[in-house]
Amino acid sequence: MAENHSPKYRKRRKKRSSSSPIVIGLVLVMGVLVLFSLGLRLLLNSAGPDETTVAQPAETQSAAVEATEEKGPSLWERLFGSKETEPEKTPEPEHVVSTARIAVTGDILMHMPVINTGLQSDGSYNFDSIFRYLTPYASAADYAVANLETTLCGTDKGYKYSGYPAFNCPDEIVDALRFAGFDMLLTANNHCYDTSEYGFLRTVRTVRDKGLQVLGTRAAAEEPKYAVQDIGGIKIGMVNYTYQGLPDNPTAGKVYMNKNTLSDTCAPLVNSFVTGQMEPFYQEVGQLLEAMKAQGAEATVMFIHWGNEYQTTPSGEQQQIAQQLCDMGFDVIVGGHPHVIQPMELLTSRSDPDRKTVCLYSTGNAVSNQRIAEMNLKTGHTEDALLFSVTFSKYSDGTVYLEDVDILPCWVDLRTEPQTQYPIIPLEDSLRSQWQSLFSLTDEALEGAQKSYDRTTALTGPGLLTARNYLAEQKQQREADYLAAVTAPQDQAA
Repeated sequence: MAENHSPKYRKRRKKRSSSSPIVIGLVLVMGVLVLFSLGLRLLLNSAGPDETTVAQPAETQSAAVEATEEKGPSLWERLFGSKETEPEKTPEPEHVVSTARIAVTGDILMHMPVINTGLQSDGSYNFDSIFRYLTPYASAADYAVANLETTLCGTDKGYKYSGYPAFNCPDEIVDALRFAGFDMLLTANNHCYDTSEYGFLRTVRTVRDKGLQVLGTRAAAEEPKYAVQDIGGIKIGMVNYTYQGLPDNPTAGKVYMNKNTLSDTCAPLVNSFVTGQMEPFYQEVGQLLEAMKAQGAEATVMFIHWGNEYQTTPSGEQQQIAQQLCDMGFDVIVGGHPHVIQPMELLTSRSDPDRKTVCLYSTGNAVSNQRIAEMNLKTGHTEDALLFSVTFSKYSDGTVYLEDVDILPCWVDLRTEPQTQYPIIPLEDSLRSQWQSLFSLTDEALEGAQKSYDRTTALTGPGLLTARNYLAEQKQQREADYLAAVTAPQDQAA
């Protein structure tokens, strides 16, 4: 920016003269200047009510001028501006003012062998051992989410704790998840009605009573089907849906989970869709998107229960649904249900080529008893878990962007000594040399962890790399554009 070069007022020290006419003349000139200064001050309204002007001898005039400059602007500065104008401050480019990192893990699939590990001597349950190694990672996120693939029916209505095919887990699983740092549980899944209406409704109440949020099912029809959560100063809109498991001869207008007909009370309380009949789903989701944005949502995430069990590649239907959700404007799609991890993909909107959506087709199991020895599937994929994180950033101009995504591979260990446990092992690559000592792994378990890491990175690595590179390039370009917008006016002025 061009500088403002105003004249400089140079102070000179006056010399005394022995000639009285000269002295008299100087005194007269000084008197005129003083009167002129007083008149200008009155005109400019610059003198204070207590200010007085006193004529001073010539030898003290320089000191008086210096004192005046220390206390305020000189007469020259009042008339013509400051000696040197301060350069204008350069505006800062737009920059990140807040971030929201959401971490998501897979299915909390509570088979009876897993439930039994929590039984205490007094008859209560404690499941902290499952999450003790994952806790630092889940707690480090601004918001953590897990899929609760069980009901919390309790035992006071004649039900017993049970695993597959009708899951009913002790309430203490919620305590363990909360202690581990999780904030929200997804409940729209094919097992949400395993213990009928009572278990369905009690699950929602129990999770809420224990301080966590529920998404996907509700306790009353008037409750919203979505959540808009302020995370780190950014409002994130989230919604959770599940497919309906229909019987051979479904009745029109009924809602089914695992071929069980939901009661008229519960049918409207679960977010669901019917495979092959997707138009009602898209219409409803479009309305929810508008509602979330009306409540201030600055970014959106879809959690969806879909796909084919034990398939490590997404089905054609999953891909079609994902593309439609991308076209509708979701920023992130997180899938579940197959009980194995499926790849990540960076989708491009068909209506707006500049709009992208990150889709992780399946998070797999977070914890289960689906061990290689128990499964027809002998690949080990049912033992693999992960923690998927997405980071949104808000800039100083108020815009919000998906800034980064990442995956932490995990593996579910099965220990029998000194007692049976199913700890989730976070496989951070930078700590690979310490896995065995950090997590007390046997040589056999270490080998299992290494194989699990390789399986997960093979499935998710290519898509993750594509998404991260794209998001990094977008951030770099965005910040370059912000900087250019600030410097361009200065360059033109110069």
